[in-house]
Amino acid sequence: MAEPPRVPPEMFRFATTDRADLNTAVLYAFGEANERLESALTVEAVRERLRAVGWYAPVGEQELTATLKQLAGWGLLDVIFNHAGSFPTAEEYERKNLRYSLTRRGEAAFAGVRHATATLTSVGALQTAVLDAIADRLGELESLLRDPDPGRNRRIFASLRELEGHLDGLRDNTRRFNGELQRLLRVEGTDLATFHEVKGATVAYLQEFVTDLEQRGDTIAAALRAVAGHGVAVLHARALDGADLPKAPGTDHVTSWLAARAARWEGLCLWFAPEEGPDDGRADGPDDRAVPRIRRLHDVARRAIVSLLQVLDRITDSRRRSSSAAADFRMLARWFAGAPSEGDAHRLWDAAFGLGPARHAHLGHADAELIPAGVPWREAEPVEVSALLRSRGRTERMGRTGKVRDVVALRAERRERAGKERAELEAAWSALATTGATRLSQLGELDHETFGRLLDLLGRALVERPDSTGFKRAVTSDGRVEIVLRAPEDGAVAVLRTSEGWFRGPDYLIDVRTPALGRASLNGGVGGSPACHERAAGA
Repeated sequence: MAEPPRVPPEMFRFATTDRADLNTAVLYAFGEANERLESALTVEAVRERLRAVGWYAPVGEQELTATLKQLAGWGLLDVIFNHAGSFPTAEEYERKNLRYSLTRRGEAAFAGVRHATATLTSVGALQTAVLDAIADRLGELESLLRDPDPGRNRRIFASLRELEGHLDGLRDNTRRFNGELQRLLRVEGTDLATFHEVKGATVAYLQEFVTDLEQRGDTIAAALRAVAGHGVAVLHARALDGADLPKAPGTDHVTSWLAARAARWEGLCLWFAPEEGPDDGRADGPDDRAVPRIRRLHDVARRAIVSLLQVLDRITDSRRRSSSAAADFRMLARWFAGAPSEGDAHRLWDAAFGLGPARHAHLGHADAELIPAGVPWREAEPVEVSALLRSRGRTERMGRTGKVRDVVALRAERRERAGKERAELEAAWSALATTGATRLSQLGELDHETFGRLLDLLGRALVERPDSTGFKRAVTSDGRVEIVLRAPEDGAVAVLRTSEGWFRGPDYLIDVRTPALGRASLNGGVGGSPACHERAAGA
């Protein structure tokens, strides 16, 4: 296992002394000079640069000189002598002859300070624009690699570096956002209203990010495979030719440059297409190359949403009275779970919520036939209830309010109608239930209601995505019936006839399963995989 890189012990010593602020300001002054391509500064030039970087406190010449010598002693500055100049006095020689410039260690220390400051002030983000940019750069690289013209190598180098920059941005922003989210979950004493607002905004942000995330990941993986088809070594060789690295005697920049590019390419593959990356044993675990890391963002988003809701519940419960509504509902749920029969559960419901007949139960719509029986009461048009009836129990008519109508018979009629509808539904499911994989054409003639149920099942299955075996699965809204469907490989066409006409469509291979059929399968009936069903149907 490779050891982590070691940081020189004196590199950040300047930030721990009594003059840490002045030391940091001096490094910023040299960084500002490097931006202007000024490689060396005298003591006077350093003092002038201090004002430019925001240091306005008075600094004596001796203090500044001591600071520069200390930084040079730590290996952060180089001392340069100007032998070409002439100076009348020793003091003038000391002040103008000595020049200071950042060493490579000094540049690294300055970059570390800037990076640390930026990290403390930056905010993590999940940006879909970065994913789109990665896909664009991969597409551009694939197009450039198709052209063998060496003049394209500079553009290949630029596109490759842009791609690596986008990948670094994606990883850094994802890591920062996850860290901020975990800190949000750990925070104590959060105001309930503030957390409600933050939770809602964060959940909406996560939902927006994961929308089409899988499609974007698949697009990037396909583009990555297209580039890898030209050869990763060819890509890096042409990018190296376009990089124009300096050729200094005794130094080998090529090996380290290619190693860095290979590491970046491996990171890109681990994020989007693990099978395209080199298998050098550096994977985090046995499943590290099985699942692209971009797909794990789905799990991160789900866990974050669940954790946010859990924290919200914990904060809410802590601010409630000892006997909270949540505890009451949990106890009521236990009572429902322990009810001996369905009738006992209904009586418990009536007792708990008081949903008995109301004084306005006799009111109805002016034309009840315009409203189908299957329309939920939430979606139906409202019934006008007199304000006087609500407030005083009387209608606008003079005199006493009529007696409340006895609705026992009405409830019995409704119960009987509901039972009849349930029996018709069970009969339809029983008529559609199969004992294995069956072609649509084998169902024969169906009554119109059963045919409508069959169309509903087919519609639910057709909108689902096929699994690894090519089958589509769907269940009804109550979860009582499951259909397994597969398109006919021979292109056969089925014709179904009902009392209302006939239906023509693909002769799908279906398997409709009901609870009774499922128990029969477990007891030795027809069961097994869809592939076995298909073989049975084709036998």
